[in-house]
Amino acid sequence: MNNYGPPGASSNGFNENQALFSSGRCGMWIDATSAAGRIYDPRESDVAEVLGFSQAPVAETPKGSHWLWSWALAIPASSEEQDAAKQFVTWATSQEYIELVGETEGWTSVPPGTRASTYEDERYIEAAPFASFVLEAMQNADPTDSTLEPNPYTGVQFVGIPEFQAIGTQVGQSIAAALTGQMPVEQALESAQRSAERAMRQAGYYD
Repeated sequence: MNNYGPPGASSNGFNENQALFSSGRCGMWIDATSAAGRIYDPRESDVAEVLGFSQAPVAETPKGSHWLWSWALAIPASSEEQDAAKQFVTWATSQEYIELVGETEGWTSVPPGTRASTYEDERYIEAAPFASFVLEAMQNADPTDSTLEPNPYTGVQFVGIPEFQAIGTQVGQSIAAALTGQMPVEQALESAQRSAERAMRQAGYYD
């Protein structure tokens, strides 16, 4: 990463890397299929006309390049406008909304991975060269069989527990410390492992 990655790699997140890639200052970006619509939109991307895409490389596990995430709309129990919120969520996930985005913003801007019917719409398929690629990636990501060896959990990168985000932040900080030379790689891995185990223990998963 230090030899071939972009400047500031230790602190770059999704938005920073998307900006680098979209402006032509990053030759390769490995990330989520959800970014496809933006990097193929010429209004947001300087490289929209010259893009190519492929599955991420793997060593020996074909399913090893698949991961799965979920963007969800939730309504807090404390909300005083739950009926209005439910009405909004219903609309924002409807075919009507997909149609509105496609007609007003362009079909590459349609939220990917939200409705099966989107991938049956010829307008989307024609406008979005990545449509079938994204659909196949989602269909082939199996959260019940995600690793080379059998595992005791269900998930592909994402684990559905409340502590997941905090553990990810702690692990990310350890990796960033290794990238910036603040600690050796082995020490960073050990630190990440300790912080994850501590969070799990405090949450009561080891009882």
